[in-house]
Amino acid sequence: MAPRLDLFGLVVADMAASLAFYRRLGLDIPADADGQPHVEAALPGGLRIAWDTVDTVRSFDPGWTPPSGGDRIGLAFLCDDPADVDRQYAALTRAGYTGHKAPWDAFWGQRYATVLDPDGNGVSLFAPLPDGSGGPDGSGA
Repeated sequence: MAPRLDLFGLVVADMAASLAFYRRLGLDIPADADGQPHVEAALPGGLRIAWDTVDTVRSFDPGWTPPSGGDRIGLAFLCDDPADVDRQYAALTRAGYTGHKAPWDAFWGQRYATVLDPDGNGVSLFAPLPDGSGGPDGSGA
């Protein structure tokens, strides 16, 4: 059997701060997870997302250092519609998270915005535009 994608992992400096951000995006993460060194949450479709503290990663990879020079992976959250992209972006930035790119109508047929999580990872918010140019899966392809 070929390997299958099962889990996305994030390394975080502050577990509670990171989990609070992703809870605001609708992920079901137990409140008692904030003090844990490793946390996982199930995603729709059977995938999982996990968070590990820097100390946890360094416990098995002592030389690990955070990447520099920009995002190396991105997470994108599908919103209900273009107006929801604007609402979600506004709610996150009002809550103190850094807006990286305010909502705009992208040439690939989506309303799109990017907010930074507490560790500086770009998290995209998107929805297909009503003219249907967002591709069959909303990807713009």
